[in-house]
Amino acid sequence: MMMQFYKEKILSPGQLKRLSEHKYSCTSASLLDSYLQPWWDWLVSKVPLWLAPNLITIVGLVINIATTLILVYYSPDAKAEPPRWACFLCALGLFIYQSLDSIDGKQARRTGSSSPLGELFDHGCDSVSTVFVALSACIAVQLGHYPNWMFFQCFCAMTLFYCAHWQSYVSGSLKFGKIDVTEAQFTIISIHLTSAIFGPEIWMTEIPYLNGLQLKYLIGGVTTICALSSFNSMFTVIFTGGVGKNGSTVAGTSVLSPIIPFSLVVVPAYIIYRKSADQVYQNHPALYILSFGMVAAKVTNRLVVAHMTKNEMEYLDTALIGPCMLFLNQYFNFYFDEYYVLWLCFIWVAFDFLKYSSQVCLEICNHLKIMLFRIPYSNDSDKNGTNRLQRTKSTKKHH
Repeated sequence: MMMQFYKEKILSPGQLKRLSEHKYSCTSASLLDSYLQPWWDWLVSKVPLWLAPNLITIVGLVINIATTLILVYYSPDAKAEPPRWACFLCALGLFIYQSLDSIDGKQARRTGSSSPLGELFDHGCDSVSTVFVALSACIAVQLGHYPNWMFFQCFCAMTLFYCAHWQSYVSGSLKFGKIDVTEAQFTIISIHLTSAIFGPEIWMTEIPYLNGLQLKYLIGGVTTICALSSFNSMFTVIFTGGVGKNGSTVAGTSVLSPIIPFSLVVVPAYIIYRKSADQVYQNHPALYILSFGMVAAKVTNRLVVAHMTKNEMEYLDTALIGPCMLFLNQYFNFYFDEYYVLWLCFIWVAFDFLKYSSQVCLEICNHLKIMLFRIPYSNDSDKNGTNRLQRTKSTKKHH
């Protein structure tokens, strides 16, 4: 049982067998990807063959998290104006993460080290990055002055990421539209650069001939329209693209079943926010978003694992103990200061996420007999890796 806190193995032998047979499937119509391919190809060509793809991914994520936390340090309530250099660092950190995240798969193919673990690790890092990137964008435009809007923006980003993998669980293939992850990342990079050059107050500028509408509202409107368009295409696949028996998921379960675990994250987050006597979300939005964001990341990772192992997804999760702390404290008339309970919630969900992720990775590594952050090359195999690269280049020239 999940609630036994992993006293037993998380993945059964059957799940591990199905995971080892899993083949990555993805289709993309991204507008920017074709323009960025030359940059990514050049960048990966400069990466040494001994560098493991998962190490590339985790380095990018650490940089992304670190630059966002600097922004959070200066504006934990998303109301204070952060330094311009912190916004620039966030833009740079996200660009580095985006670039490294785009070449990890190329490095895996280049070194012959592709595996289902790489796909899971990549999506796991993306689930965490989504939370930090959404939060950083809100701080850059000082959205803490509009708590409802900030809540919507952050949870909309988490929901979009979850739904992308929900449709993958249903159809067996991850699908990206013309305006998707890459476009969203570069939009947020542009937001950070704008705040760095002109200052965060630029978003308070009123747009001429639009009845005093501030620039930040225009961005929010465009974001909402793009999100609704993405939701529409995703749910079309979810309701009509099931590849299982009678249109079910890859695991043969109802296409609607994944809505329950994610609802157990979003609904309590909203209820606790609205019923807080100390306005814990309004006063500490960054900590609140990170706390529930880690729960959302954990649930999303479980969905990815369910897809790759063709297994039913469990509804309850140990990470929900964190939100339960806040809920019970409210139920008993705020016996403890909500701010300290929120910190306890964050520590728990972060620990729970790391424990789950590390154990799943360890079990997969043991099953596939591979290492997470190392490519087991000897001197001879290193030469073979170089030969593989030369053959790949030769093949590209011939084609």
